[in-house]
Amino acid sequence: MLNPQGTPRVKYQGNRKPQAVYLHIPFCTNKCFYCDFNSYVLKNQPVMEYLQGLEREMERTVKEVPPGKITSIFVGGGTPTVLKPDEMEYFLKTVKTYFPDWSEDIEFSMEANPGTTDLEKLAVMRAGGVNRVSFGVQAFQNELLSGIGRIHDTDDVYQSLENARKAGFDNMSIDLMFGLPNQTVDMLAESVSKALALNLPHYSIYSLKVEENTLFHTMYQKNQLPLPNEDDELKMYLLLMEKMKEAGYEQYEISNFAKPGFHSRHNMAYWLNEDYYGLGAGAHGYVGGMRHMNIKGVNPYTEATKEGLPRMESFEVPREEAMEDFLMVGLRVLKGVSRTHFEEQFGVSMEDMFAKPLHKMLNAGLLEETGDGYRLSERGILFGNDVFGEFIGSLTVK
Repeated sequence: MLNPQGTPRVKYQGNRKPQAVYLHIPFCTNKCFYCDFNSYVLKNQPVMEYLQGLEREMERTVKEVPPGKITSIFVGGGTPTVLKPDEMEYFLKTVKTYFPDWSEDIEFSMEANPGTTDLEKLAVMRAGGVNRVSFGVQAFQNELLSGIGRIHDTDDVYQSLENARKAGFDNMSIDLMFGLPNQTVDMLAESVSKALALNLPHYSIYSLKVEENTLFHTMYQKNQLPLPNEDDELKMYLLLMEKMKEAGYEQYEISNFAKPGFHSRHNMAYWLNEDYYGLGAGAHGYVGGMRHMNIKGVNPYTEATKEGLPRMESFEVPREEAMEDFLMVGLRVLKGVSRTHFEEQFGVSMEDMFAKPLHKMLNAGLLEETGDGYRLSERGILFGNDVFGEFIGSLTVK
């Protein structure tokens, strides 16, 4: 894309209005043992005051940076579906008020936990514009679910999906996890088979990462966390890739599989390094070359929205860092990164900027060339983090 003078538009300088919105609902019924997200147990929380603070942030945000035509909205958490129907209705009304210009084919996603989605609440969500629900299932063995701190069981999964269909949802996704404590390869195979039997348009399947400030991290440090060994974890990943491919799902990103036309459009905005609003306690946003992170705590966030934008930090992304981000997040997508897209954003050649790591990863067989750029090879998919790390601080031209 060229501006009237014929020079490349550099999007990280803010030439395009954001079209993606992330909203954070930080409440949960309980804290899962592996979770380090900014979330808080719901009991005794000032939910409506928080939603009013979120509305204030929306109002101030769109005054400062008006939105474009919105193509994707994603509500994450926490567990957004712990909101009561009246709270959900209020929340969704405010979203529509401050982001009113939706594309005809908008993707409006909300995360949900099985067991927190009765028919009434799902109907309110659907009426409020939500058209995609992502259920955190994680596994189809009740003993694994209780072992990671989930409150639902497999019966809740089937009931929640049935309720969603009754409420008018046909675009649904579920999350599964592998590498869980006491999980075997056979257990994952069973979970993948049961998930595929649901014939949903989208699946996300993530490996467990033991993060600091979680119960699992404490257990890990005490050698009390019975994780699968590395060989079994690799077998799990190879198995799930094989099973998803056999069932006709495209692996379009390292951890995501979809039927044609059902890629997560919102996540693609992240992976293509595009601008997005980030609203809510602890939310991250990226607009006009500026990244920000909001204040985390529920009450501190809510109070801050009364004074202005509730920022904990905000900083301009240096041009070199934006280029590195482009490669690191873009290579997560299996179709790879585009030379043309890179040059449109930055006005320079990808090869000029990243000659050394590109050649190194090509020679190692972890990257391969496409018609318009580079992508992970089949082997590179298994060692993605090693590939991404090569681009940090690697620019050959400053």
